[in-house]
This record gives sequence, C-alpha cells and structure tokens, in this order.
Amino acid sequence: MGGRTAKVGHVRRRVVRSGICVGVVVACAGFAASAAHGETLAEALAKAYQTNPVLNSERARQRATDENVPQALAGYRPQIVAGLGAGLQAVRDLLPGNTFQSANLKPWTVGVTVTQTLFNGFKTANSVRVAELQVQAGREALRNVGQGVLLDAVTAYTNVLANQSLVEAQRVNVAFLQETQGIVQKRLDAGDVTPTDTAQAEARLSRGRADLNAAEVNLAISQATYAQVIGNPPSQLRPAESVDRYLPRSRDDATNLAYRQHPAVLAATFDVDVASTTIRVAESSLLPTLTLQGSASRSRDNDPTLGTFGTDQASVVGQLNAPIYDGGTGASQTRQAKQLAAQSRLMLDHVRNQARTAAVGAWVSHEGAKVAVAASEAEVRAATVALQGVGREAQGGQRTTLDVLNSQQDLTLAKARLIVAQRERVIASYTLLSAIGKLDVKTLSLNTPDYLPEVHYHQVRDAWHGLRTPSGQ
Repeated sequence: MGGRTAKVGHVRRRVVRSGICVGVVVACAGFAASAAHGETLAEALAKAYQTNPVLNSERARQRATDENVPQALAGYRPQIVAGLGAGLQAVRDLLPGNTFQSANLKPWTVGVTVTQTLFNGFKTANSVRVAELQVQAGREALRNVGQGVLLDAVTAYTNVLANQSLVEAQRVNVAFLQETQGIVQKRLDAGDVTPTDTAQAEARLSRGRADLNAAEVNLAISQATYAQVIGNPPSQLRPAESVDRYLPRSRDDATNLAYRQHPAVLAATFDVDVASTTIRVAESSLLPTLTLQGSASRSRDNDPTLGTFGTDQASVVGQLNAPIYDGGTGASQTRQAKQLAAQSRLMLDHVRNQARTAAVGAWVSHEGAKVAVAASEAEVRAATVALQGVGREAQGGQRTTLDVLNSQQDLTLAKARLIVAQRERVIASYTLLSAIGKLDVKTLSLNTPDYLPEVHYHQVRDAWHGLRTPSGQ
C-alpha cells in the first residue's frame, strides 16, 4: 500500500512540474516574438507607407487632380490654331462672246489664328479657384487614406504577433496534455485510476489539438494579410508598443481635435468651398463674353475666276457676345449648383458628427483596453498561484490529476486572454491617434521620406506644354 501511495505521489509531482513548466513557457511567449533582431513595427509601417498599392494608387489620383489647375489656368492663355489646306481644282469659266477659259488649279492656303478671351463672366477665375480647392480636398483625402493604411499595418503586425504567441501557447498546452494522457494511461494499467480518468485526459487532449489547429489557421491568415498590407511576409517581428505619448489627455480633447483637424473633416470643408465656388462658375454662363482674335493667312490658286493668283490677309477682330436666352440651361445649372452646395454643407455636418463619434469610441476603447490588460495580468497572476497551490495539494494527495489539468487549462486560457488584451491595447492606441487625425509619418517619426503632394502640384501648375509627367512617363 505504501509503495502504491509513493507511486501516485511521484506521478502527481510529474504532472505538477509539467504544469508549472507550461506557465513559464507561455509567460515567456507573451505578446512578443523572439528577442533576436527582427522587423520592428516602425519598420513595417515605413514599408507600408512606401509600397502599399492602395496608398500609391491614391497618390496617383491626387497627381491627376493636380492637373485640374493648369487646365483651368488655360482659360487665361491664348488659343493658337494653324491651318493648312491644299488640293486640285478644275475651272472652266464662260466669258462674254460665248468663249471659255479653263485651267487646272492647285490651290493651297496656310494661316494661323490667335484667340484671347478677355472676359468670360469670371468663369476662368472661379474655375481656377475650384481646381485649387479640389487639390486641397484631395490632399486631405490622401492623408485620410494614409492613416487607414498605417492603421491596417498596425493591425496586421499585432495580429501576427498575437497569433504567433497563441500558437506557441497551444503547442505547449498540447505537449503537456500528451504527457498527462500518457501518465494517466500508465496509472490505468497499474490500476490507480479508472477508465473515466483516461477518457477525460483523452478528451482534453483532443480539445487542445483542435485549439492548436484553430490558432495555426488564424496565424496563416494573419501572415497573408501582413504580406498584403506591408508588402513582404513577416519574419522575426519585434514587440509592439502603444503610442500613448501622442494621445490627448481627455475625451473632450480627443473630440475637439477630431472635430477640427481630422482629414475627413478638412476634406469635407474644402468640398463645401468647391461647391460654393461652382455656383459662380455656373452663373458665368449668364454673363457676356469678350474675345480678341487675330489671324493671318496666305492663299494661292484659289480664285475660280482666274483673276487673282494669290491673296495675303491679316485681321484683328474683337467680339462681344451677350446671352439673351439659352433655353434655361444656365439658370438650371445655377440652381443645381446651389443644391449641391447645400448637400455638401449637410455632408460636412455628417462627417463632423462621424469624426466626433469615432473619437469618443476610440477613447472609450483605449481606456477599456488598458483596464482589460490590467485585469488579464491579475488573472494570470492568480491562475499561476492557483496552479502552484493545486500542485502542492496534489502532492499531498488532496487533489487529483484532473484538478491539476483544470488549473493548468485555466492558466493557459488566462494567458491567451492576456495576449489578446495586449494586442487590443496597441491597436486601440493607434486607432485613437487616427481618430484625432495624427496617425502619420511625422507624428510617428518613421524612418521614411514623407510624401509631399505639393511637390508635384508646383511642378505642373504653371506648365504651358509638355506631355511627359514629372516622373518622365
């Protein structure tokens, strides 16, 4: 009898030691990857900022928007048209006395016409203003897309980190359950336990393997998402930290910043200015236009009377056109522009409300994430103490192997919740930074050149000609 008791105690001590080992390994895994040098979150964000196709396509869209300004400025510039005509012409003229005169002519005409608009109801000036405001709105939209890409990159990075830790925790858990199942089987063979204990151990092992498979699936998905957002597969990711140092001190500060400086709000503000200025563009069709046109031409062999060999002409003509009635088109376009301006003002209010709501939600989520991390850390500490206590009690014969299994499982689940809480903590801080409009390269001090859309704008704004883009395409 004493030998049997000693054998059971030895088995329980092995289970306890394995359970404590699981706690140590999972704690070391935590929410971090290997301590060796790897890709940091800042480096991943810099890569995403440089190579993300969504962001680069938005930059191309903004460069196309820049071209609206030189197109509008073209209204101030003269329009020059050159013409050349040539052909063959057979002429047979009837002269007095019923005589005929015939000839085969080779007429040609060359000329140039220069047209300069002097006044068009301020259409050009207002069109330039609209184009410039569209550029400003586009820049804010680009900044908003940049924020979204950086936030997606943070999410992808932290998901991979968390899922790697969860996979490692589940692998350790499966190893522990396999060892436990083997021990229980040996005890069953020795007659120390019943088949029920073996079935419980096997069931727990099967569940552990299913949890490991689910964790590996989630890791594979997060790695694929990482490669899509960042531009390369993840490799030896370093621990990620929150950005609390850049965040506002209160919820009111967060909502005020979002209301004033979020790029979506600023873009909507510029859209209101665009719509208001478009009204004046529409009204210009109801005003007179004044143009000045100069032309010069030379023609040869184009007189069918055969009385003139050639003609040289030059003229300067001023023309004033005043619309009297256009069927109501101009008036309808003006009314339409006014309704669109009203819509843009209502949309601005909507975007501001959205920004305010998003800021409140981000603030609350961030505060909740901090509480969740603290609670999860406390849970892990308590579960660790509980496992140690159950282990000591098992050594004294007061606890069964199943009790140790349950306690170890509680610790594994607690550490998994801590991993998830730490991931949400990092994401929540970046989400709040995005909600106030400050998730950008400058604020984060990323080691990458900031994309400056105004560089391309100044390269093309005053361009009078040329088909190549500043990039040489």
